[in-house]
Amino acid sequence: MNLIQVDVIGLFDSPTNGGACALVLGEVGGKRRLPIIIGMFEGQAIDLEMKQIQPPRPLTHDLLRDAFSKMGGEILDVVIHSLKDGTFFAKIRFMHEGEEKALDARPSDAVALAVRVEAAIFVDSSVLDDAGIPTEDNGNANSESGEPGPELTKVERMELMLSEAIQAEDYEEAARLRDALLELKGQTH
Repeated sequence: MNLIQVDVIGLFDSPTNGGACALVLGEVGGKRRLPIIIGMFEGQAIDLEMKQIQPPRPLTHDLLRDAFSKMGGEILDVVIHSLKDGTFFAKIRFMHEGEEKALDARPSDAVALAVRVEAAIFVDSSVLDDAGIPTEDNGNANSESGEPGPELTKVERMELMLSEAIQAEDYEEAARLRDALLELKGQTH
């Protein structure tokens, strides 16, 4: 298996798919994007974590992260390893009691867990060759939409989202992002 690291580029509503959304993964250091249609709830779970919004009660992916932690497991990475009949297949690779193991997972659940534990996300090169979409940009940002790309840090992505919220005059979101940025920057210093 030849694995290529990707990062979450963004989530986009997919009006033609009954409330589903498109999760877009971008090749780190490359120009290909991999769109995957996922459920609305899984998309929301990924989006909440990327925006650092903590729901009042743990979501399913938070529970899974906490269960791994309590049982002494360490999530290593997530691998989207195959595409069959239009369906993507993934696995969560982890260490438990000194042994590397893997769990079968839907890509949406695997990515939702990966963003919570800051684990790397990989795609098998054959999947990216078959379903990837080449872009003209250099992988740092989508030049048309301004979406953050894989080379941005979490702080830089949040700063970009803050700028976009201000431009859109969504001041409630801008205030929330500002507070989250201040908290994040306080943790990193």
